[in-house]
Amino acid sequence: MRKRFIHIILLILPAMASFAQVNIGQMEEIDYSNPKEYEIGGITVSGVKYLDNSALIMLSGLSVGDKIQVPGEIISKAVTNLWEQGLFENVEISATKIQGNLIFLDMYMKERPRLASFSFSGIKKAEADDIRDEIKLASGDVVTDNLLIRTKNIIQTHYYDKGYLDAEITIKQIKDTIRVNHVSLAIKINKKEKVRVQTINISGNTEFEDNTVKKFMKDTKEKGSFKPFLGIENLIFEIAKDAVTLRFSDMVEYTRKYINRNIRVRLFKSSKFIQDNLDADKINIVKKYNERGYRDAMIISDTTYRNPDGSINIDLAINEGSKYYFRNISWVGNTKYPDAFLNRVLRVEKGDVYNWELLNANLTFNQSEDDVSSLYMNDGYLFFSAMPVEVAVENDSIDLEIRIYEGKQATLNKVTVSGNTRTNDHVIVRELRTRPGQLFSRADIIRTTRELAQLRYFNPETINPNVNPNPAEGTVDIDYNVEETSSDQIELSGGWGYGRVIGTLGVSFNNFSLRNVLNPKAWRPVPTGDGQKLSLRVQSYGSGYISYSASFTEPWLGGRKANSLSVSYYHSLFSNGLPKDNPDRYSFATDGITVGLGRRLTWPDDFFQLYIGFNFQKYSLKNYTNIFTFGNGTGNYNNFNVDIVLSRNSVDAPIYPRSGSLISVGLNVTPPYSAFSTTNYALLSENDKYKWIEFHKWAIKGTFYTPIHGDLVLMARAKYGFLGSYNTEIGVTPFERFYLGGDGLSGTNNFDGREIVGMRGYGNETLTPNFWRSSNTGGTIYSKYTLELRYPLSLNPNATIFGAAFLEAGNAWAKFDEFQPFNVYKAAGFGVRVFLPMFGLLGLDWGYGFNDVPGLPDANRGQFHFSINSSID
Repeated sequence: MRKRFIHIILLILPAMASFAQVNIGQMEEIDYSNPKEYEIGGITVSGVKYLDNSALIMLSGLSVGDKIQVPGEIISKAVTNLWEQGLFENVEISATKIQGNLIFLDMYMKERPRLASFSFSGIKKAEADDIRDEIKLASGDVVTDNLLIRTKNIIQTHYYDKGYLDAEITIKQIKDTIRVNHVSLAIKINKKEKVRVQTINISGNTEFEDNTVKKFMKDTKEKGSFKPFLGIENLIFEIAKDAVTLRFSDMVEYTRKYINRNIRVRLFKSSKFIQDNLDADKINIVKKYNERGYRDAMIISDTTYRNPDGSINIDLAINEGSKYYFRNISWVGNTKYPDAFLNRVLRVEKGDVYNWELLNANLTFNQSEDDVSSLYMNDGYLFFSAMPVEVAVENDSIDLEIRIYEGKQATLNKVTVSGNTRTNDHVIVRELRTRPGQLFSRADIIRTTRELAQLRYFNPETINPNVNPNPAEGTVDIDYNVEETSSDQIELSGGWGYGRVIGTLGVSFNNFSLRNVLNPKAWRPVPTGDGQKLSLRVQSYGSGYISYSASFTEPWLGGRKANSLSVSYYHSLFSNGLPKDNPDRYSFATDGITVGLGRRLTWPDDFFQLYIGFNFQKYSLKNYTNIFTFGNGTGNYNNFNVDIVLSRNSVDAPIYPRSGSLISVGLNVTPPYSAFSTTNYALLSENDKYKWIEFHKWAIKGTFYTPIHGDLVLMARAKYGFLGSYNTEIGVTPFERFYLGGDGLSGTNNFDGREIVGMRGYGNETLTPNFWRSSNTGGTIYSKYTLELRYPLSLNPNATIFGAAFLEAGNAWAKFDEFQPFNVYKAAGFGVRVFLPMFGLLGLDWGYGFNDVPGLPDANRGQFHFSINSSID
């Protein structure tokens, strides 16, 4: 049927919103039962102010000269193409004129507004910054419905994951008064209160009590509660009833349940409800059951429901299943080691509780590296695999067959290093325990990773050995990918001490290159890359004190073996600042030089090191009686000594160790000059008696790191020091003594070779024998013990931060016969350590000293301590 239209015909696309339209017509006869073909004679664009017309025509898919049918799908498709851009609120295509077979079209589009800015209300700036990073809105974005919904959902999820289940987010569009067709979004957030877990109800559990199951849930905890008198009348009644009937065990059980129900303390874990945490905790509950032999345990249902106060309850129904035990374990495919030996390594006996996780750990990899897989892989069997298979389940017993594929031994083909932008290859290669031609060894790779971390040139958290096996050829390539970090340090400080301003400037170039000193191109800003260390330091305040020092260390003397050479010189001068020819001038000058040799040992194992240092110090005093009570304060004293230190260092990382230990025994000894002399030292003046200082000094230190859970680490340390003499007529030298207490920073105090031992909770050096008396000359023996619980806040190599809580005890004695290792001053506290590559390890601690110090009423109680590079340790 043919109809004549004198008005515009509106065709609405069903797949579009009501704003997408096609208008065809204008005083022409259109037969809908017999569509007519037209050629597009022209296309215009209307309604658009900010977009390119040509680009829009291209996006529509239409072009002049196209043949189209009216009515037909081509026009509908063009509207769809434009609508899907998300740029418009309304899209219409209409025929403006028809001439014969030519049709002229107009595309009308109303643009959506663009984003000018957005702001938050109802939350703090820090929170707004976090959300801004998540929603990723930018000025100029087209404000579509999808953008608004996506933004709201992201914010809703952000707070949902933090326990704000009822957070409300409203987004209001505000017309921008400056830019046309732009709006600002006002995002209003009402977080409301976090939803807390009121009660966790456990059912179906018989092996474990409710509280034990709740402890398996690491991150989902009930709200703390302190209602000791709620239902106390029932408690009294039940206790009295059980006492009369002599059911004492029931008395204890009822009391325990009463306490668990009414008194719940939450110190470290929040009770906020987060669904992801609950899902993870359900898995952990099943895992704990599995570890105790309940391999079929499952949570058959979990329900959450709200309370009138907004809190939430959780109901968990557990099906424990049966408890299983290991019975017979057989091995298949092993030719390298017999069954009996593998059973000893596996450490799973017949009758043990069925623990699949323990079985896999002892079979594939555990932290102690004494598993079956390590046994093979440390002997070249890279392609080794072991698959435990349950071959029989009878009553409560399970038989296992462990199917082994040993494969061939793999040898190392290529060993390379990548990512080192400053450190030269040879510095890294000499630390590698894996060399081409060797058999593959997982232990050697782990040890190499540790050695590279100990260099302190690379981020220890990102050292990645990429192992690329080639089974066809029986070889393996290893590439150690490292990330360089800044290793140089600078010390620049000014402060007030001893009644005057003290200034310090020091630099340490820890990856120095001496051979490139004369190469101008290598100064960036100093020659680096050869692993040598150069340190320079100067400290001064006015004309009264100056000290300077320089040291150089070559860790690989000759470049072939790990034999180190270190050379250092230092000078200090303390005086009252008067001219040298003034008779009232007093001064104390110290000059010293050290030459040290170190060597890595291979016996008893290759964690051992031996260091021998030759030291000479000269002390020059003039009218100086501020420290020593002997002599007239004028004289020269010489100290030539040899330092011998045997140590074993298996610490896994230098900045934040998680495992390993550092044990050292040191002896600092001078020649026994008096043994070769017939002089009666009892008759000598003290100036002559100490002209050539003689002593033997012992140091024993042990530090142990134990991982507790994840990155939580327990550090235990014990330190002892003893200073002895050869000749009773001379006695113990007044030099080289121990001064205990405070932050351990020497400052300007270290004139006489004293060893300052830090101890938190007490003032600097206040635990030194007779510190409060004028006769104080330090201790000859000390002991110190530390327990420290550490947790990292950031492991970023550019700013490693960890907190610590500590217990500490120590004391110092004037004579050996007064030594009582456990008669100590005690302290506790907490602190934080920040490692900045440029400045080293900085520490701030607060310690509380529990014991009063005789003669020093202000020496203990609460004390803040600042430390540099573990001076307080």
